Amino acid sequence: MTDPRKGTLYGVGVGPGSPDLLTVRAVDLIRAAKVIAFPTLEGTASFARTIAAKYVPDGVRELPMVVPMTVDRGPAQAAYDQGAADIAAALDAGDDVVCLCEGDPFFYGSFMYLYARLATRFAVDVVPGVTSVTACAARAGMPLAARNERLTVLPGPLPKAALSERIAGAESVAIMKVGRHLRKIRSVIADLGLMDKATYVERASLPDEKVLPLADAPDPAPYFSMILIVKGGDPWL
Repeated sequence: MTDPRKGTLYGVGVGPGSPDLLTVRAVDLIRAAKVIAFPTLEGTASFARTIAAKYVPDGVRELPMVVPMTVDRGPAQAAYDQGAADIAAALDAGDDVVCLCEGDPFFYGSFMYLYARLATRFAVDVVPGVTSVTACAARAGMPLAARNERLTVLPGPLPKAALSERIAGAESVAIMKVGRHLRKIRSVIADLGLMDKATYVERASLPDEKVLPLADAPDPAPYFSMILIVKGGDPWL
């Protein structure tokens, strides 16, 4: 049981980038917020905060969490520890906190690390958001799965052998976290003879969005990029 005198933590998915892809509930919570939290990188504007900017009310208290993007997970863990402590202080004071998360909070979302630290002590309400996978599929015009088909989601940093094995055994594939791994991933897909079925999507739903055949994708790719592979056709045709 949580203490009703304490605030509630809302983990709010803000979608892949376009402000008009937030859910109605997400917008309502952000507009009513007195305290918001969000991840950011050192020296840069928070992408999650930027997506939600038009809905953030004047005078809101902001709790930025500076999360370093390093292979070593220690600094990031420390950042989430500090972020959780700052949020806990606001919740203990009786304030609700709206924590903004790119995409969906529980789909490769940063909010899951705060949830693990705070859910046993405070009331937490998770608000789903549009994922990058579904946004990329929509922008590319690529239905990913129908009826009994399976969708496999893979992270780009996987070793080459693991990527090859899993792509070969999949029906439809979404490869996330492409970035600097593009050359390796493209080589794997070419070796499997699937280049003609692979589409590259960059910054889906944003003004500078790109949707290209994988063969034409820029190298290196930006962080917000994805590769979609659909091996079959529409089963109803």
